[in-house]
Amino acid sequence: MTFVTPHYDKPKKNSFIRYFQRDHFFIKTPWWLKKLYPGYVWDIKATGKNLYLSFDDGPHPTITPFVLKCLSDYNAKATFFCIGQNVQKYPDVYKQIIEGGHSTGNHTNRHLNGWKTPDGEYLQDIREASAGISSNLFRPPYGRIRKSQVQLFKLQYPEMKIIMWNILTGDWAEDLKPEKCFEQIKSKITAGDIIVFHDTDKAFARLEFALPRVLEHFTNQGYKFERIVV
Repeated sequence: MTFVTPHYDKPKKNSFIRYFQRDHFFIKTPWWLKKLYPGYVWDIKATGKNLYLSFDDGPHPTITPFVLKCLSDYNAKATFFCIGQNVQKYPDVYKQIIEGGHSTGNHTNRHLNGWKTPDGEYLQDIREASAGISSNLFRPPYGRIRKSQVQLFKLQYPEMKIIMWNILTGDWAEDLKPEKCFEQIKSKITAGDIIVFHDTDKAFARLEFALPRVLEHFTNQGYKFERIVV
């Protein structure tokens, strides 16, 4: 069972632990978590009605083109955090992302969990992904990266920024109904939010339903969808 943890205005007992358990997540990142990790980019300070869609774990040979078509239909831009091995497998799809005017980011070469990976191996995996992904944006898979890895990362890649999120759609959760996926983020998205979807087989049922509706609803509300630029 997937438990969708509600947005908290105040931290509650064990909520920090629950946040990082794979099947428990905050839809809206709580203020106190941002305070704990101020060096990460969680959102973009709002200077207008801008939103920042991001897509993790691609490129995918059919799902990424679906995403690109949806974005094009609304003249929307986005940021794709790509796995290095997938870029190697599907270079033409990666090229489509770039040609569409979107940004890309490094999501490691093999989608490694930083909490379970030795520091040297983790940094090497980022380096391998960088060979095919030219970007100053990095998002750790699962949002999991140890303090020691962050320190090494900053030494080796001082120009790169660690990008997290302010809205987590939960689209990977296979028992989350597509309608629920859309409704629970629709009510929480505000200007400046970085929003996470996944262009993967596992997420597609919810992505296919929610993404066009997010684009339509917020475009009609006067929002623009932009790339992450830091």
